[in-house]
Amino acid sequence: MNAATPHRTGITFVVAAAAAIVIGALVAGSAALERVMFRLPEVPDLERVAMGLSAAAVLVAFIWMFVQLGGLGRARSRRRALEAGVRGEVSCGIRRRELVASLNELTADDPRPVKLAARYSIVVDELGVSFWNGGRRPRRAVHFPWQEVRGIRSDSMIAGDSVLSVLVLRVRRGGVSVELPIVLAAERPGRYALSDAPFFAVVRSWKAEHRLALAAEGLEVPPLTAPIQIMRQTPALAPR
Repeated sequence: MNAATPHRTGITFVVAAAAAIVIGALVAGSAALERVMFRLPEVPDLERVAMGLSAAAVLVAFIWMFVQLGGLGRARSRRRALEAGVRGEVSCGIRRRELVASLNELTADDPRPVKLAARYSIVVDELGVSFWNGGRRPRRAVHFPWQEVRGIRSDSMIAGDSVLSVLVLRVRRGGVSVELPIVLAAERPGRYALSDAPFFAVVRSWKAEHRLALAAEGLEVPPLTAPIQIMRQTPALAPR
C-alpha cells in the first residue's frame, strides 16, 4: 500500500464530514433562515429568483461533493480489503456505459443484470479476471476465468474533448464473443484516467498473467507480438 494513502483517506473523510456538517446546519437552521429572510427589505422578483437559484446551486454543489467523496472513500476501502484478501493485482476502473452493456451481453443467461459502481475494482490473479463493487466488504459482480479470455490489447477512445487509454479484454462465453473496453482510473489526484507508462505496465502485467495461466492448464498460449522494426532511410550517395 502507498504510504500516503492513509493521509489522503484522512483528508477525504475530514472534507466529507465538513460538507455533512454544512448540509446539516442548512437543514436544521432552515426555520431561522426563513425568519431572517422575512425581515430583509423587499427585493424585485428577478433578484429573488437569482438569489434562490444561487442558493440551490451551492446546495447541489455541496451534495455532489459529498457523494463524490463518499464514492472515493468506498473505493479506497474496497481496494485495501481486496489487497489484504487476494493474491492478485488490484486495479481501479471507471464505469462506462459501453462496458456495462458488454458485460450484460456476456451474462444474458444470468438472472440479475451486472451493475458496476462509478469506481469499481478489478482483480487479476491465477484464476482469471473479476469485477468488484462494495466498500470494506467487497462484492464480486462478475468473474471470467482465463479459459474464456481470448485476447488482451490496448486501444483508445474519445470521451468529450479527451482521448482515453482503454484496455480491451476480449471474452468468449456461451458462444458469444464480446470486447470489454476498460478505462483504468489514475491514482494521482487531479487525473481522471490512467495513461502512458503506468497504463501499459498494467496491460503487460495482465498479458503475462494470461499466458502463465494458459500454460499451466496445458492450453495454447497466444504468440508474443514482436516489436516493430524501424526502417531507417539510407542517405543518398553523393555524385562523384
